[in-house]
Amino acid sequence: MKNPHKDKSWFKFLSNKYVWVLLFFFTWMIFLDNYSYFDHRILDQQIEDLEDNAAYYKEEIKKDQQNIKQLKNPEQIEKYAREKYYMKKENEDIYLIEFEGDTIEKK
Repeated sequence: MKNPHKDKSWFKFLSNKYVWVLLFFFTWMIFLDNYSYFDHRILDQQIEDLEDNAAYYKEEIKKDQQNIKQLKNPEQIEKYAREKYYMKKENEDIYLIEFEGDTIEKK
């Protein structure tokens, strides 16, 4: 008895041992290997996140370097101390004005 599908081109293609070896190889590389496609996608995403962090911190370093340059001037040091830490000179009063939307309400 002859197999009716034996003469079909798709049957010849699927019965080829090289096709099965390649199919197994690709399945192994995509899903099962330690260096699979999915693992690479996760690692690539982590690399992108770290590169974004590096760019952010480089910008922060530039801002801090500019602040350091400004703080070499004694007048700028005084201005910074007054604005940031509410420091004052002797015999000087400081009034902090808070608006309604500035404070966080406690429940």
